[in-house]
Amino acid sequence: MNIGFDAKRLFFNGSGLGNYSRSTVRLLSEYAPENRYTLFTPKEGNRCGFRVPDGAGIVTPQGVRALSGSLWRSYGMSRAIRLSGVDIYHGLSNELPADIGRTRARSVVTMHDIIFVHHPELYKPVDRWLYARKYSRSCRDADRIVAISRQTAGDLINYWHVPEEKIDVVYQGCDPVFERTVGERQRREVRAAYGLPERYILSVGTIEERKNLMLTVRAMVAGRLDIDLVACGRHTRYADRVMEYAAAHGIGSRVRMLHSVPPGDLPAIYQMACAFVYPSFYEGFGIPILEALHSRVPVITTRGGVFPETGGDACIYVDPENTEEMLHALETVLGDTGAVGDMVAKGTAYARNFREPVIAANLTAVYRSLM
Repeated sequence: MNIGFDAKRLFFNGSGLGNYSRSTVRLLSEYAPENRYTLFTPKEGNRCGFRVPDGAGIVTPQGVRALSGSLWRSYGMSRAIRLSGVDIYHGLSNELPADIGRTRARSVVTMHDIIFVHHPELYKPVDRWLYARKYSRSCRDADRIVAISRQTAGDLINYWHVPEEKIDVVYQGCDPVFERTVGERQRREVRAAYGLPERYILSVGTIEERKNLMLTVRAMVAGRLDIDLVACGRHTRYADRVMEYAAAHGIGSRVRMLHSVPPGDLPAIYQMACAFVYPSFYEGFGIPILEALHSRVPVITTRGGVFPETGGDACIYVDPENTEEMLHALETVLGDTGAVGDMVAKGTAYARNFREPVIAANLTAVYRSLM
């Protein structure tokens, strides 16, 4: 099979959807090398450190079409798909070209979430309108839909009335690098590069209101916890609010925010942490939870939603609006070595459910069902 991918985020997005895109292309090329893979992108960009697999093709717009990447992705890429002889085109980030029906390819779209439906207050009205228009149309046009969790599949069925028989749930994985123990030399280098303290609580992900970092800071204040918080993620105005709150309550020096951390440094940062917190209000999957489980770090995350799918029986689950619950969870993972050992053992076992050979086999089965 010749399988084409929307690779814009593979080349340009350093987290989230970019990680999913890079992981998908890499693991398919490794575990299903009998296929040919073609990457469609407005331009190649910096690749975010990604090495394009040997034999994979890269298609970019040529001539006048190169003047507008966004228009090319929506209305010009279909011609390139047709000329490239692609059998199956896979939109990796919620959308397909508007005229995908003009190609000879069968189509698959991965739907990560429709958070803007659950929490419209977090999005501008124009963004909500645009996402709903593009994503619902892609679900309608696609031959198959890959949902990254049972929760996302249920949302598509309940909110947009997508036929259940059209959806395949295929979980995400995470880079195998998180499973490998980082050596002491690299740990020292990373600790020195970022000025990391000996003991810290870790958060990874865009520092935005939905991720709910403020709950952890409030718990630190309420419990007068003698430990630092390190947050790795893109800066937003919400990050400024968190820092203002921390400073106003006397712990400003113990809250550290790291932006634009290279992916290669993250395993060490995870593995040196005492605990990982992810009290998000809503996610499509929550891949940092899986990264933490692979890193053998105890995880505190949100009760309900998708989080038990991602974390299984390995995590402590809290109400995302309950400071006392978060404080109690933090006190447990920071002071109860027996509980931590049990959580790490369960986390290592549960993370095996998301092994790359299984994910590659499930995606390949989706493609074969269309041939």
